[in-house]
Amino acid sequence: MGLSNLGIFHTVVGLAAIAGALTGFARYGKINLGALSGKVYLYATIITSVSALGISKHGGLNAGHAFSVFIIILVAVSYFLYSKRGSSVRARYFENFLLSFSFFLSLVPTVNETFTRVPVGSPLAKDITDPVIGNTLLVLFILFIAGSIYQFSKHKEQ
Repeated sequence: MGLSNLGIFHTVVGLAAIAGALTGFARYGKINLGALSGKVYLYATIITSVSALGISKHGGLNAGHAFSVFIIILVAVSYFLYSKRGSSVRARYFENFLLSFSFFLSLVPTVNETFTRVPVGSPLAKDITDPVIGNTLLVLFILFIAGSIYQFSKHKEQ
């Protein structure tokens, strides 16, 4: 696969972030910053996004770096809303949406990198223009929209 030490670290911490998010979605229907899974997602996402800034397969700044900076901003705003606006229902809507959106955005480079590297020797996709990547991201986007609607409806019930 040809990963650097930073790339390996980034991947391992990124997997922890994904596990934290998926655990939160399964248990709470959202990334819950009050739960261990939410804290794992928050901190692992920040570490993964910062470490991504030191990784570049093509040299120089690229879209992955922009995604990383944007994801850091999204989780920082989410944490602010969680910690400073605890009693605001409107803040909970934005917090949940921003955390879910950060998760979706983090999956874009994850899918691209995984599909162009795995399986080793015969990857699923040749490059980012491969239809398998586009179709996978479309499915993930639909899941993100459906999940956001679900989270919104759960808030209305409370």
